[in-house]
Amino acid sequence: MRVIGTAGHVDHGKSTLIEALTGIHPDRLKEEQAREMTIELGFGWLTLPNGEEVGIVDVPGHRDFIENMLSGVGGIDAALLVIAADEGIMPQTREHLAILDLLQIPAGLIVLTKTDLASDSGWLDLVETDIRRAVSHTWLKDAPILRVSAKNKTGIQDLTTALEKLLQEKPTRPDLNRPRLPIDRVFTISGFGTVVTGTLRDGRFTVGDEVEILPSGIQGRIRGLQTHKKKENTAVPGSRTAVNISGVDVEQIRRGHVVTHPGQYQATRRVDAKLKVLNDILKPLTHGDEVKFFVGASETMAAIRILGAEELSAGEEGWVQIELREPIVTLRGDRYILRRPSPGETLGGGTVIDHQPQGRHKRFDTDIIKSLEALAQGGPAEILFEAAMALQIASVAEIKAKSRLEPAAAAMAWQDLINNRQAIVLEPSGKPDALAAAMPLWTAQKARFLELINAYHAQYPLRRGMPREELKSRLKLTSKIFNTALAFLVSERELLDQRGTISKPGHEIQFEGQNQTNVEALKRRFASNRYATPSVKECQAEAGEEVVNALIELGDLVQVSPDVVFLRDDYDEMKKRIEDTIRKQGQVTLAEVRDMLNTTRKYAQALLEHLDAVGVTVRDGDIRKLKK
Repeated sequence: MRVIGTAGHVDHGKSTLIEALTGIHPDRLKEEQAREMTIELGFGWLTLPNGEEVGIVDVPGHRDFIENMLSGVGGIDAALLVIAADEGIMPQTREHLAILDLLQIPAGLIVLTKTDLASDSGWLDLVETDIRRAVSHTWLKDAPILRVSAKNKTGIQDLTTALEKLLQEKPTRPDLNRPRLPIDRVFTISGFGTVVTGTLRDGRFTVGDEVEILPSGIQGRIRGLQTHKKKENTAVPGSRTAVNISGVDVEQIRRGHVVTHPGQYQATRRVDAKLKVLNDILKPLTHGDEVKFFVGASETMAAIRILGAEELSAGEEGWVQIELREPIVTLRGDRYILRRPSPGETLGGGTVIDHQPQGRHKRFDTDIIKSLEALAQGGPAEILFEAAMALQIASVAEIKAKSRLEPAAAAMAWQDLINNRQAIVLEPSGKPDALAAAMPLWTAQKARFLELINAYHAQYPLRRGMPREELKSRLKLTSKIFNTALAFLVSERELLDQRGTISKPGHEIQFEGQNQTNVEALKRRFASNRYATPSVKECQAEAGEEVVNALIELGDLVQVSPDVVFLRDDYDEMKKRIEDTIRKQGQVTLAEVRDMLNTTRKYAQALLEHLDAVGVTVRDGDIRKLKK
């Protein structure tokens, strides 16, 4: 699933273009439609000729709403830079182009709109020459320019074809099993409750998942998912996703918050970053300046700490530590934008290098700069994390060996991964061959265990749980990995292992409706003839095989042979009478048991052979004695 974003000056036809492509007008607010301009983010979608469905985010072009624009472009896979043929390059065109360049959007097209208003083709050629000059040093320097008239519907098919080709050449979003959805809209729907939307990154959400809203830490559960107004059971990476969350009030959430799985991410109030300053800023950026920091869909005020210099002038690059006024969720490698609050201007942007720095750096410490430069190239912790992701579940020694790091560096990096909850050890860490995993992979594996057990309980509510070997077979794990993972989940009280039967804590066998009626009828039959009971097959015919097996599992029935069962109380009474008789006279015969219980040889023999098997009695010829 991919998402395309528009960019460009106000009134250059972005919303009209989206309507021509998708049949959906993205301006959803009355004020937007009245003013014929986008204020908030708008959304649409279309299906490309190859069948791929893509979403489109329409962002505001007016300078007053440039910060709303920033909340929509952080998660896009490609951009359409929209330029009106009758006006050409304008101020917000250049600012949007600079922002997209700083964010390193993977791909893009230039769309020359309103060509029906151009006086002749010569004018269009001049506009295109001006565009080529403007993008010559940006990520769009080699992008095709497509001439379109949304009014006359000319060029729309060519644009759709070019978009399809562009996306085919770009990889889809990776699934790292650690989903995060930066929220760009929050609202309520009557009868459903809280709904948030955003572009899903790094993993999948499934209906029923528990989720955490960061940075607040409030938790809820996914009640429903939609992509492009279609209900989905699972939302995939890169999709425009609407999430209906139960257990959370709309007042508790705002734009910029992030939906995640519990425990996978931590908010931060400080980041280390590489900063590139734009060429046309009004004045240099100086140490201590107050700025607006944009990442994902979030916006917060921050103070800039310049490392190794007092200021950064137009066009310069440098290292900065950004102190955030409010906590946010971001990761190493995320792209960000800085803006000056007043007068409002885009200052620059770059890449988050460390999203959880240990503390404030000394500004002119050369070792700090060297450390950041090394981390930007891929630090030991990142290398080790990638090794763990590649090996899935493996020993700590194997993960360190695959990383090819020096032992001391590997040991320190591994401890960093553990401290930052990016990796987990599944056995006592003192063991040299202790199994471990990258946290996203372990979270996915744990979810698979729980998913299978929950499904088994739903399918077989009258069984205590799934046989251990059946679970192992379904998971297709080696014996060592399965045994270790299961033992860890049991130790964490995520699962129970009851003599080889695996279940969720709290699962109980309960008879309801017709099953309860059948159980009561069956017990009445047993009570009418306590020592000559219905056979197993007769019980199954009357109450059902699952019900009978559940009664045996619960201990309400005791099966003493393949065909003979007794009620627990009756079995306990018969067993006591036999034990008391043997203690009194030293032994007992089958005939004496038959007569004592006023039953038949079939039941007496089945009972005595059962007592032999469980170690209560021992046979000696035709008599039974108590086993010593």
